[in-house]
Amino acid sequence: MYPVITITLNPAIDVSSTVQSLQPEKKIRCAAPNMEPGGGGINVARVLQRLGDKVLPVYFSGGCSGGRLTQLLSGEGLAVAPIAITGETRENLHISDISTGRQYRFVMPGPTITHTENLDMLVQLADLMPGAQYVVVSGSLPKGASTNFMEKLAALADIHHCQIVADLSGDGLRQAVMAGVYLIKPNIGELAELSERKELNDIGAIEVAQKIISAGGAKVVVISMGAAGAILVTANHTQRIHAPVVKAISTVGAGDSMVAGIVSGLLNGYGIDTSVKYGIACGTAA
Repeated sequence: MYPVITITLNPAIDVSSTVQSLQPEKKIRCAAPNMEPGGGGINVARVLQRLGDKVLPVYFSGGCSGGRLTQLLSGEGLAVAPIAITGETRENLHISDISTGRQYRFVMPGPTITHTENLDMLVQLADLMPGAQYVVVSGSLPKGASTNFMEKLAALADIHHCQIVADLSGDGLRQAVMAGVYLIKPNIGELAELSERKELNDIGAIEVAQKIISAGGAKVVVISMGAAGAILVTANHTQRIHAPVVKAISTVGAGDSMVAGIVSGLLNGYGIDTSVKYGIACGTAA
């Protein structure tokens, strides 16, 4: 029995390295690569484990990369629940340029998921959900992902009295809001896309968040503001929470660490305000 289940529909192995200088059309010598398990829900699970919380990552896994992903997670002491697929799990590439201090992140699209594989995921989740308090869905949707996945997940969560936390964008965020979840964590750009506007300022983003809550799309909206922190919006409360000022070394996994901190805070009995502050602290630390 796990109090938190994370779902990663499009996981990855994140390969990172450094170069002296990134230049076009030249053979560039890289430092020895570092490989880490990646994908939204997987990152959230890894941080929750580090915070001392019991968590089970559920994810699609295919091919040699999928096997390596499971090995990496097991090597960190995590229990795992991979769902086998015929496609190959993707690999992403992160390159840091020493001469400029800039980081370049190359994100691959991932495999196409079949109808049967979508059903396998839901069947597995139905078996695992009893006893869970929170189900975290985070990351991008792969090609072939079910267009009503969040609706079916929300139905399962209602049966087992779980709260869904969704950190999704585009169609995934739209699905989450249509299904009705406990918490979403969009940034302003994602809220603008959801509301079919070209752009939003802070006030406009808060108004969109309040409309989502009024329509039953979510009970809590945490508007991610990057280095500026976040805006917490509930049915009767709005609060801007600032982040500590730090020199950023890498932004990889910062948003997922924020989600993990929020969920960890809620698990440990903190109120939503304190949980979001804890989440921002975790994102800043990452």
